[in-house]
Amino acid sequence: MRLEKAMAVARKMRKEGGFETAGIFESGEPVKPPRNEEWPPVYTDSKTIEADEKYLLQNTCVCIDPEAVELDFYKVLRTKIQQAAQPRGWNTVMITSPFDEDGRTMVAVNLALTFAKAHNQTVMLVDCDLRRQSIHDVLCIESNSGLVDYLVDEKPLRDSIVWPGIEKMTLISGGRTIQDSTELLGSERMRALVHEMKNRYADRYILFAAPPVLVGADALSLAPLVDCIVMAVTEGKSSMTDVKKAIAILPQEKLLGFVMTK
Repeated sequence: MRLEKAMAVARKMRKEGGFETAGIFESGEPVKPPRNEEWPPVYTDSKTIEADEKYLLQNTCVCIDPEAVELDFYKVLRTKIQQAAQPRGWNTVMITSPFDEDGRTMVAVNLALTFAKAHNQTVMLVDCDLRRQSIHDVLCIESNSGLVDYLVDEKPLRDSIVWPGIEKMTLISGGRTIQDSTELLGSERMRALVHEMKNRYADRYILFAAPPVLVGADALSLAPLVDCIVMAVTEGKSSMTDVKKAIAILPQEKLLGFVMTK
């Protein structure tokens, strides 16, 4: 399957113009100024658990390496997202895929690492796979608190925010899991949390690593809460039929585009 064909499907199905390989949004609301955030950022309210670069590279978190050949491709992806989002005041991005094993977690992690390299830009990566929190495992750090602890147990959010020793990047991943994840991701408490994350700092992007679209309703519950969506597809594996199904049930005006993995 070629990425160009997938993009053609997306352009045909959505009603309004949007992001594509060579285009950007042309209008939107101005970005709100930050609210009393210090620069450079400080992490006194976050747990500090430093990730080991050796293990990151073993787990294909390649964008931690400034000499990684993949880094330039992720920088292109980051720049296109910024060009699409900034004119509209967008800063919340959901990363998903049609099915598991399409590389969505690796895309989310490496994209977060790349956003952290941007000038005067911070990023928060939020693990929204509430049935199996895994991003902290990919980063090889311990984390005993995550979204479920905040949404269900009403623990303070700061107890779940981890600074993995990577400048300008924070993480929410870990803690308990839950089977009623769809209801939580669509709850008013989650809606209020996304709104707070979105509006707290103008120079922060929030990346939500969501479950795949075609294996449950979790991604569909989260999609209305975010500004835009990036979909990971796998070369030689993701069929056009599956991609079309995934596109059809998402808010198509929010679909920025695709990332082809492997």
